[in-house]
Order: sequence, then structure tokens, then C-alpha cells
Amino acid sequence: MRYFAAMLLTVVASSGVALAQKPLPFPKPADPQKPDPQGSSRVAPPQKPGAPVDAAAPTEAALGLPIYPTAEYLATYDAGRGQRYYLFGTNATFTTIVEYYRSVLKQRGELVYDEPPVHMFEVGRFREETMAFYPGVTIKDYGWAGAAGYLNPKRGAEPARFKTIIQLVPAPVVAK
Repeated sequence: MRYFAAMLLTVVASSGVALAQKPLPFPKPADPQKPDPQGSSRVAPPQKPGAPVDAAAPTEAALGLPIYPTAEYLATYDAGRGQRYYLFGTNATFTTIVEYYRSVLKQRGELVYDEPPVHMFEVGRFREETMAFYPGVTIKDYGWAGAAGYLNPKRGAEPARFKTIIQLVPAPVVAK
């Protein structure tokens, strides 16, 4: 499952670069999920997995996960089963970001790919009935082997590219 989450980061990030380079209209974020009028404790039905969810930058308190101090919020996507994943970009090196998360999460994490480097930190238990992915942090080096970096989805914004992408996957919130 960890490898699947890393592959998801690779696919989503790669497709984001491809879409941003074509002269297509930028996708509009979907409407936020509406609360269940019956007040049940079920997780709200997910949107189409991989679809952008919202444009508001999340906070550490809302995510329950640390955000690297200079990381720029890029997008939120529906991961399915009530989970969302959040992408952040930074021009800090891959090694710097990995060391930061080792320090704040107090764990070593796991290097799941050597080329390009992808490092994962699992921060919670996986519950198959309510989760699509392990809650955690995935870091990918987009400056590996001289690559130009991950294209900033905000056209005309600086920086134009990011060396490192951080994917945060909090545990899903169950309405009560």
C-alpha cells in the first residue's frame, strides 16, 4: 500500500505537469462536501478520486500533520474513501525536507524509491474500511538528475518550478 501511495504522488504530480503545459483550461475545484442532513456518523461519499477538492490552503491544525515552514500549498485532491491528499511545493532540497520530517515526526520513515528519490513517513494506522491510503507524508525529489522541477500550477507565479513536492495524507475525518 505504501508503494501505491508513492506511485499516486508520481502519477498525480506528473499529470499535473502535463496538464499545466497544454493550453487547456485549468480545472475548477469541486464544491466542498456538504454535511449529511441526517447527521449520521458515516464518512461522506467521496468525489471522483484524483479530482481537485478545494483551493483554500490547509493549516497544520486542520491536517494534524506538520507543514514544512517555507512550503507553498499547491492543491488538494480527493483520494477516495473520505480521504484527501494535499500537495505542497518547496525549493528546499529533498534531503533537507526528509531531515525536517524525521525531526518533527520522530521517526526515520522509509526510502521507497532510489531514482527519483521518494521517502515516506506513515503516521497512523491503516483502516481498510475507511481509508484509501496510509495517513502520512510522502516526499519526492523533482530536481533529481538535473530535472527542471515540478511545474507550479499557478501560471505566472514564482517560483516557476519546485525541486521538492510534499504530499500530506491525514486520516479521514468521520462526521459524528
